[in-house]
Amino acid sequence: MTEHYDAIVIGLGGMGSAALYHLAKRGQKALGIDQFGIPHDRGSSHGLTRIIRLAYYEDLSYVPLLRRAYALWADLEREFGEQLFYQTGSIDMGPADSDVFRGSLNSCIENDFPYHVFDSRELRARFPAYHMPAETKALYQPQGGLLVPERCIVAHAELAQQHGARLHTGERVLGWEILPDERVLVRSDQGSYLAEKLIICGGAWMAKLVPALAGKAIPERQALIWLQPRRPDLFGWERFPVWNGQVEEGRYYGLPEFNPSGNTPGMKLGRYHHLDEICDPDALERDSQPADEALLRTFAERYFPEGAGPTLDMAVCMFTNTADEHFVLDSLPDAPQVSVAAGFSGHGFKMASVVGEIMADLAQQGESPQDISLFRLARL
Repeated sequence: MTEHYDAIVIGLGGMGSAALYHLAKRGQKALGIDQFGIPHDRGSSHGLTRIIRLAYYEDLSYVPLLRRAYALWADLEREFGEQLFYQTGSIDMGPADSDVFRGSLNSCIENDFPYHVFDSRELRARFPAYHMPAETKALYQPQGGLLVPERCIVAHAELAQQHGARLHTGERVLGWEILPDERVLVRSDQGSYLAEKLIICGGAWMAKLVPALAGKAIPERQALIWLQPRRPDLFGWERFPVWNGQVEEGRYYGLPEFNPSGNTPGMKLGRYHHLDEICDPDALERDSQPADEALLRTFAERYFPEGAGPTLDMAVCMFTNTADEHFVLDSLPDAPQVSVAAGFSGHGFKMASVVGEIMADLAQQGESPQDISLFRLARL
């Protein structure tokens, strides 16, 4: 007989594991399905560390979500009994008229967040690892920091199980359909399942799972590098804030050397939209290439020379971009039983905790107390 659930979640990365957790905690009979493991390095939710910051220049609509995300990460830490967030402070920097600096400053002013503005000379005096151009303005916001993504996913998944959810890993979803009785039938390579509601958090596979997202949630290959600092004293998480910045080469981001559990040490950095490589998630070039390393190392040698020692590791992941780089958090207009979380465009993981809560809200009530008007599918 086909198993029946209140809700099924497809994809158990950052967003899906959080959605499953919130459903199970509310007493829903819930099933989570992932084609890989928990956690895994095949999608968009790995990488050892992820930035979280309050000074959000992308749009002020994100700030209430961030406030809630911070609270939910703290709740998760308490329930799981493990530190998942480390406060390093955050730096958003670029020329005075850049979106990164100007928008972050406006975000702090509008929301009454504490902050300090440095010019390039003051920035280097305060944080000696930074060697930025003379025209740089840097906004320091002390509440920024990093999350440990693989452990965040494990926490959500394990606690979901403790609250009664079932997890199926190594199982690929082949399709879904709405039945005449309005229930959802999900078919996988291992069986079929019925549910009252379906949540799809498929990351780079969203367009393959949801035809309405074809051409609207576009996967892109992304590369990361970890470099051994020549002066480790400048790059520990207590002395080196997470950062993102605009320079003539583009927009880059980075995180401190961080090794609490024996993971790969080193200064981590990447370039937003890396080499602008649209990809098929099932045919991704997963090995790092010489061009990947050269691009990132050239940046590091210019702006963080004391951090640009030998390459310790590289990794490949995927962004899934929308045209405006805002998320999609919505129910499908022709199938309101189905809710989708997609298009996180390289800046979504920090909000996984609240996105999971929102997706559980959409599944249960069809709406969320959070303002998600910016994230409706119809805008694309």
